[in-house]
Amino acid sequence: MGRALIIGCGGVASVAIHKCCQNSDVFEEIMIASRTKSKCDQIKSKLEGGKTIIHTAKVDADNIEEMVSLINSFKPDIVMNLALPYNDLNIMEACLKTKTHYMDTANYEPIDTAKFEYKWQWAYREKFEKAGITALLGSGFDPGVTSVFSAYALKHYFDEINYIDILDANAGDHGYPFATNFNPEINIREVSAKGSYWEKGKWVETEPMEIKRVYKFPEIGEKDMYLLHHEELESLAQNIKGIKRIRFFMTFGQSYLTHLKCLENVGMTSIIPIDFEGKKIVPLQFLKAVLPDPASLGPRTKGKTNIGCIFVGKKQGKDVSYYIYNVCDHQECYREVGSQAISYTTGVPAMIGAMLVMTGVWQKPGVYNMEEFDPDPFMSALNKWGLPWKEDFNPELVD
Repeated sequence: MGRALIIGCGGVASVAIHKCCQNSDVFEEIMIASRTKSKCDQIKSKLEGGKTIIHTAKVDADNIEEMVSLINSFKPDIVMNLALPYNDLNIMEACLKTKTHYMDTANYEPIDTAKFEYKWQWAYREKFEKAGITALLGSGFDPGVTSVFSAYALKHYFDEINYIDILDANAGDHGYPFATNFNPEINIREVSAKGSYWEKGKWVETEPMEIKRVYKFPEIGEKDMYLLHHEELESLAQNIKGIKRIRFFMTFGQSYLTHLKCLENVGMTSIIPIDFEGKKIVPLQFLKAVLPDPASLGPRTKGKTNIGCIFVGKKQGKDVSYYIYNVCDHQECYREVGSQAISYTTGVPAMIGAMLVMTGVWQKPGVYNMEEFDPDPFMSALNKWGLPWKEDFNPELVD
């Protein structure tokens, strides 16, 4: 059927690569490329021997010309950007120059400021249209599956959706006093930034962790959750009919928050470079180097995640509420693909999004967020490829 170039070789990329190899009818050939080719070769050695042909390459995703020459030599049907969000615009540029479809799992973020906005990528809409290629933004879980859940709810159960609460709960325990479940730099930037939510056509900003709610999650129980800013709020506010308010909540244990506060207080979460022994270092990047690698958490993480959306809106003039969610077991994920559930819940949708673009099911020239396509093919693929969803038509609402 086709070939995909996968940029990146971390936890999420590893899951996506496993899933591409399981789906060899679509992914006949893949190339894994990153700065450290030995990491790519490691994954290749684990997975080769199946139907999917695997190549590896060294590439610097900051170097557009290097990316262009790699794309030109491999000639993929799509570039799957599973590198860091800082690389998004460079990889999009390389796709434009080579007229190749593009997808990623997280919106572009400038390296010098924790700004989660789509404006930089949305600015490419016209260029991608003219080039006749598709850019699919945010094909992870949140953003990604949560956006598809929203489109699915609107298509099947609502005439208009007025309120969306996205709830992301991780009840996994890795046994360390402090570690992050995905890239520490991105994770800590996200959590220590100011929160915000969309209400009545504008952003309402909050202090970090200022708004807390307690929610009883199916299969994992009662958890403390905190309001954060998250990028899908921005696109859903534009694309889902009838929106009055959208919020995003994520669960954190008290130990995590205490450690984080302490690290913040001593300046270790800062992204402003400091002079240290004649060198400039960024404290947060140094902290990343001393924390456990998220990819190493798989074998030791026990418990489950629950990520989903609660919708309130109208159908034929009546008030309707609806909750759709996925529960994922850390140890089951590890047994299947050697990663914990945080990487799994992002890596599986990355493969599905790429598959839908490659097969032409989700293909139109331009730059699109997930909720702008027909949700049904994606929803059935979730059930097939390891992220089955559940529904509740009378959920407990978040106040």
